[in-house]
Amino acid sequence: MDLRQLKYFVQIVDSGSLAKASRELHIAQPALSQHIAKLEAEVGKTLLIRTSKGVTPTESGAALHHHARFILRQLENALSIARQETGAIQGAVTLGLAATTVCAVGAPLMRNIRKKYPGIVLNIVEGMSGHLAQMMRGNQLDLAILFGRDLVSDCEYENILEEELFVLAPDENPFIDLSVQSLTMEQVAMLPLIMPTSMHGLRKRVINIFEQNKFEIKISAEIDSLSLLMHCVKEGMGLTIKPMSAMLLDGTMRSNWRALKVNDVSLKRDNYLYSFNNEKMTPAVLAVKNELKNTIKNLFDENKWQGIEIFY
Repeated sequence: MDLRQLKYFVQIVDSGSLAKASRELHIAQPALSQHIAKLEAEVGKTLLIRTSKGVTPTESGAALHHHARFILRQLENALSIARQETGAIQGAVTLGLAATTVCAVGAPLMRNIRKKYPGIVLNIVEGMSGHLAQMMRGNQLDLAILFGRDLVSDCEYENILEEELFVLAPDENPFIDLSVQSLTMEQVAMLPLIMPTSMHGLRKRVINIFEQNKFEIKISAEIDSLSLLMHCVKEGMGLTIKPMSAMLLDGTMRSNWRALKVNDVSLKRDNYLYSFNNEKMTPAVLAVKNELKNTIKNLFDENKWQGIEIFY
């Protein structure tokens, strides 16, 4: 099988159309179609469904796409390892993190990797946990921190830390007096909250916990962008429920903000580090995985990442 055909096939599925893939690959569309025809002939099955709106993979095509993406990533890593100098760790590593996790660990991790492993190109992808899990399943990420167990069937995971969720508010706001240090669920239910949209796992978790205790939270706005959400809270448009990492800006705590504990319920979220098994991990991926855990532990020990408990 020609590896070029796999590369072309993956790009066509990712692009959703032959025309777009042709432009991305700088290959004439008829030539691209011929390569796919040869691939389908070799596989012995139809791989793509062609319509006026574009192309979608068949069941066989989806299976091939999943494994082909992994094969191409492994080939790229193998070539990188073969080219590197003896003793040097090199290669590209893609890590998926939620926005609040990026606030806490993103910049410190990038600094540490750049200092210790200058040959590693680290790509941090920011997204919601569900989307990152989908990317892991599609072999688009090497590592990810996700907020649930058993989200990616062919990956290993470990529970590395637990975050407590707080009501976050600037010191000056029209809803909570500066003297208030904690809240009850009943008090939180009366506050206007700015939360992510309903697809967001954190919102689902908070709503479920409140409903289990016979309370309903009042959502005044829905914003999936963390930076915009925190800006609106700062402007006094409402409050939010987030881990304390959301208050971190460039690795330091935002000034004049408070994290108010909800004292009559346990509002917590587990963080799981997902990776493929050691046989599938390159030295670069393993180095980033270890450095990620070291960075988190150092942030915890130095009290720079508050409101968490680590499990290693």
